[in-house]
Amino acid sequence: MDIVAAFARRVAEHGYAETNYSHIASDLGIAKGTIVHYYATKDRLFAAMHDLYMQRCLNEAKEIVERLDDPAEQLAGLLISFILYQDVDRDFTIAFQREIATLATHESMATGRRLRAEYLRLVRNVMKAGMQAGTFWSVDVNVQSLLIFGSSQWAWTWFQPNGRLSAVEAGCQLVELVLGSLLVDRSSLAALADPSGRVARAAQECVATITETQPAG
Repeated sequence: MDIVAAFARRVAEHGYAETNYSHIASDLGIAKGTIVHYYATKDRLFAAMHDLYMQRCLNEAKEIVERLDDPAEQLAGLLISFILYQDVDRDFTIAFQREIATLATHESMATGRRLRAEYLRLVRNVMKAGMQAGTFWSVDVNVQSLLIFGSSQWAWTWFQPNGRLSAVEAGCQLVELVLGSLLVDRSSLAALADPSGRVARAAQECVATITETQPAG
């Protein structure tokens, strides 16, 4: 396990404030000075973790949008992916979601802020395309997108990998909630929110493939 992955696991389990280089060095069986050599400060290590995670998520989001046919399918795929991260990339996801406010404005997070802005822009563009096509009702995209992210960002507090619902099933519940209010014609909602359907499979394949093939940092 490398330094960034070990850090992500520690932050996911104990939080940023309770994680230090001694813990990571002990986990990896290396000298603390080795970590300091690569990441002089803890905020830089957090930034490295954050940037790696966001770049993975962004690549996956782009792949989902490219593979699916229209804004309704694309948004459904993205919504499912939001919850899949609780299972597929769990340590990085929890570390990111529970602590992002800690260093959100820090200088070391400049690249991360750009990546988050690009990700948000991608989701909003899908929503706008759906409105322009007459597929979605006209809504305030800025507010609606923040409401979507606000709900999914708290999934780490309640989702249990071995619980009653799988990640893809929980993601499809989010699809029902969001697209149920956005779709002008709801006849396609059941297919979009089907855990064994084409959209869910595409989201799962994109998330699993890109997460597995990219280095952990």
